[in-house]
Amino acid sequence: MRKTNIQPWTNDWEKAYEREQQLLKEILKDELVDIFHIGSTSVPAIGYAKPIIDILIVVKEIEKVDRYNEALRKVGYEPKGENGIAGRRYFPKGKENRTHHVHIFQAGNEHIQTHLDFKMYLTAHPEDAKAYGELKLKLARKFPEDHHMYQEGKQEFVNELVERAGSWGASR
Repeated sequence: MRKTNIQPWTNDWEKAYEREQQLLKEILKDELVDIFHIGSTSVPAIGYAKPIIDILIVVKEIEKVDRYNEALRKVGYEPKGENGIAGRRYFPKGKENRTHHVHIFQAGNEHIQTHLDFKMYLTAHPEDAKAYGELKLKLARKFPEDHHMYQEGKQEFVNELVERAGSWGASR
């Protein structure tokens, strides 16, 4: 069972994203439309996060991503297919000590805007971001050896944030 590892926010996460972004752009260059740093490591106001860089990649055709599985495997990514989200390709890096999660969607997929709205909302609403970070820290202390309970404990709050972020994004 994976442990819950929450760390104070650091600018090193942005640097780690920038390094990985260059690598991924080079591999996926023929299919790539856009690439974004998402998730808690991309929002300083959250204050705390798992030290895993979430990367959102937008491609021209999702089916063609499978052609890059071997190239991505060579740089440490594990192809997981859709992994529970239709229309996505998911690639974690780092096995049990994960360092990156890559989420790839085809241009136009609704999940792209959901992820971007979530990040932009938390950036624009630092009080909500801080509350989210504090919840993460509290749950990590409560469930240090049970990542599933940590995830379950924050899900209702995350769902509320996603709903607020979607409404906020739609009104802009």
